[in-house]
Amino acid sequence: MSELSAVLRGWLLLLLLISCLPAGAQRLPQPSAPADEAAPAELATTAWTRDQLDAWWAALRHQAVGGNGVVELSPELMPPEDAAAWRPVTLPDVRARPSAAVVGNDRTYEMRWYRLRLPPGQEDPQALYLPRLVTLSAAVLMHTESGWQMLLDNQYAEREQWVQPIYLPLPGNGARGLELVVALPVPAGSYHAVSRMWLGPRDVLEKRWQWRVRMQSGLPQAVTLTLAVLGFFALTLWLRRRDEAIYALFGLTALAWMVRNLHYYVSLPASPLAQDWFWWGTHASMAWVMLSALLFAMRFAKQRARRFEQVLIGAVGLVSVVSMPLWLRQIDMVVLQYTVTALVAGTGTTWLAVMGWRERHAEVRLMALALVVGLLIGVHDLAVLAGWAWPEHVFLMPFATLVVMLSFLHAVQRRYVGTVEEVQAQNSQLQEDLDEQISVLQVQNEQLREAERQQALLLERQRIMADMHDGLGSSLLSALVAVEQGNMSHEKVVEVLRECVDDLRLVIDSLEPVGHDLVSLLATMRYRLGKRLQTGGLKLDWDVQDLPPLEWLEPPDALHVLRLMQEALNNVLKHARASRVRMVTRHHGSYVEIRVEDDGAGFDLQNIQHGRGLKSQIKRAQRLGGKLRIDSSPGNGTRLSLRLPVERKPPG
Repeated sequence: MSELSAVLRGWLLLLLLISCLPAGAQRLPQPSAPADEAAPAELATTAWTRDQLDAWWAALRHQAVGGNGVVELSPELMPPEDAAAWRPVTLPDVRARPSAAVVGNDRTYEMRWYRLRLPPGQEDPQALYLPRLVTLSAAVLMHTESGWQMLLDNQYAEREQWVQPIYLPLPGNGARGLELVVALPVPAGSYHAVSRMWLGPRDVLEKRWQWRVRMQSGLPQAVTLTLAVLGFFALTLWLRRRDEAIYALFGLTALAWMVRNLHYYVSLPASPLAQDWFWWGTHASMAWVMLSALLFAMRFAKQRARRFEQVLIGAVGLVSVVSMPLWLRQIDMVVLQYTVTALVAGTGTTWLAVMGWRERHAEVRLMALALVVGLLIGVHDLAVLAGWAWPEHVFLMPFATLVVMLSFLHAVQRRYVGTVEEVQAQNSQLQEDLDEQISVLQVQNEQLREAERQQALLLERQRIMADMHDGLGSSLLSALVAVEQGNMSHEKVVEVLRECVDDLRLVIDSLEPVGHDLVSLLATMRYRLGKRLQTGGLKLDWDVQDLPPLEWLEPPDALHVLRLMQEALNNVLKHARASRVRMVTRHHGSYVEIRVEDDGAGFDLQNIQHGRGLKSQIKRAQRLGGKLRIDSSPGNGTRLSLRLPVERKPPG
């Protein structure tokens, strides 16, 4: 909160600084003596018809193209020669603009002659400077011995004259000084504004004129172009995120402001009808700027006032339609347009300020403050436009727009930063929740692994107990009963005990980790049974090749393999009457093969194929996912082949 307050204070100071700059700009650099004060002027007026005004302009154009320096016109179109026609005038000379003035080509005009005198003895080059003229095209005449000589014809810049100050270097004043007349035609009884006029050194007045041009044209152009770029950027953002209406409203505000300031970039059209539409667009767009700016700022308030927004839109739309040059073309409604715009801006700004105060929303308060500054400056510009006050001031609305747009950019930046911080906070919370869930899952996994380990141990115990009960236990119990009954010889008891020991060793060997290596498993069995085979008179031929690892080979499967091989070797020892036995392993791509071959007497498969021992071996092979095959014939020995898959499909 303290950081936000510091940012808010910084923006407020910036707003105050920017708002003070235009006010200071009104006090342009004052020239040094003798141009500290405006030149005293005398005024004479002459009533003219439209034909006389056109003749005046035609004579000036002829003089500019190929005249001999003296304006040749009838006496009624020249400055009055009667001294009684002239009277002192206090400048600025302003006639206020009515809210709705009647205009037309059938009205009369008056020529307003402003006479200035430059005393002799001025050694420095002199100039004439007029900060602001809102009249028809100005002209400047100089009285000479041969007549009135034209120094300036401003017809080429008449359409921009209201916003462009006039600077005119003067010829040498000689021993008699100079007598100048500034001719300013205006429609009779209509609004006009004539600022003070300065006669003084060129270097001083030229600096003043340049400063005025920068403040009145240069800076507004720079501000408008900057806002146009920002508006284009905002519209591109809105095209990517259509749900964010603030970007569209910001872009529309910048676009409307660009239309409002078209007169800074393009010349007015020559056609009167086109001029009417041009001025309608530039004047009506001020209401569009205020409307889109208010709608933009209202989007930041928590409470939406949809009906109020509709009322504002309706008011702006109504005044825009009524002021179109399709009807009432003979009525000048500029003041009425700007008055309605000021009322809309004041109403919307008041609502926004109330919402900012109620909701304690810093961005809304800042925008409301900026809009208040803009509203005050807008009232100032309306007074200048209507001629009510400050006739020599420059229009300050471009600077007010800069202040408002800065507050808008600050609001957008705060919303963006707030969204990023909110996302970061949510991500942090999600990360904490995820870490917590991971910890819980780790504990649960540990518990599950422990339960699986206990279950595996239990199953392994049960398997070992079952194997020992069915194998070792059964053999020992049978031997014990036979010994108690006296039916078993000493040698038979030793043999049974030896088989029990071998069986126990097989069970123990099946529990050893063999790493899915079948060859290592067989090697262990060879070590265990080697002495017994040797004692039984058998020579073991070891033809074992490397085999690929069997990923499915676990202790229960290893025990099945060992029991199959043990059974095969026991059959060779007990029944084959063989002298040699051969252990063979081979890899055949998708399966491996283990063979046990002997050179014994062999047997007839037809007589034993349904025996219990063979069925037991076949079942073990099936449990391993393999196949068991026995080939034997009397006198040709026996060959047992066990084929096991390299990759075994899971059960089911």
